[in-house]
Amino acid sequence: MLTTKRRGPETRPRFCLGFRLLSEAGAGFGLAVLALLFWLLPPSAMRRSEAAGPVDLNLVLGIDCSYSVDNVEFNLQVQGLARAFRTPEVLDAISRGPYGRISVTVVQWSDDVHQILSIPWTTISDIASALSFSGQLAAMTRQTAIGATSITAMMRFGVRLLARAPHRSLRQVIDISADGRNNIGGYPMPVRDFAASRRITINGLAILNEIKTLDKYFELYVAGGPGNFVIPANDYEAYGQAIKRKLIMEILGAVLS
Repeated sequence: MLTTKRRGPETRPRFCLGFRLLSEAGAGFGLAVLALLFWLLPPSAMRRSEAAGPVDLNLVLGIDCSYSVDNVEFNLQVQGLARAFRTPEVLDAISRGPYGRISVTVVQWSDDVHQILSIPWTTISDIASALSFSGQLAAMTRQTAIGATSITAMMRFGVRLLARAPHRSLRQVIDISADGRNNIGGYPMPVRDFAASRRITINGLAILNEIKTLDKYFELYVAGGPGNFVIPANDYEAYGQAIKRKLIMEILGAVLS
């Protein structure tokens, strides 16, 4: 249950209703449902994603591409994220912010010298922008070289990305998914503390398929800044539900009970 004020049916944005229709439709009805979505979407919402101005959240999504992540596990991460941005719950969370929009970028990372900007800063505020972003995620291939695990370098890279973000934001978050501990590039704590001093939140999604206490490691050495948290996923198969829950918490700036 979300710890936010519930909206009545009369105040729920029409794009959330449309998104629910899309999630419930079969593949054979895809085109018809998409046409309905664009009919449901008000012109002002279509324009909102193009307009310059502040956002509720600047969010850096870091995808683990280290040695321990094979291609099947990489695809489970990518497709889990893509599905999450197609869900009405995530779109509803975006709509609840003061500005009703967020800006997101995606980084593939491994060791201390390999971080690739896979999707540049993208504003999401409506069905059209969410579907476009989800499509980019779903089509994304593995781009960075396989290497050791440098959570530290990923955090540094995320801090630099946030410093150059095109939109002012109420909150700044670096979201790091990983299935292993930092093992190259220096200790993560100084970077975490530097980010916190800039009011940047670092959250973790710890995939416990190899290290069953990885979430505790994230809590001690990685997560930091305002309202930080760590969510465990028992394995890559559980990643999809975990990342959806994590995104909703990050977008709302709240916790789920």
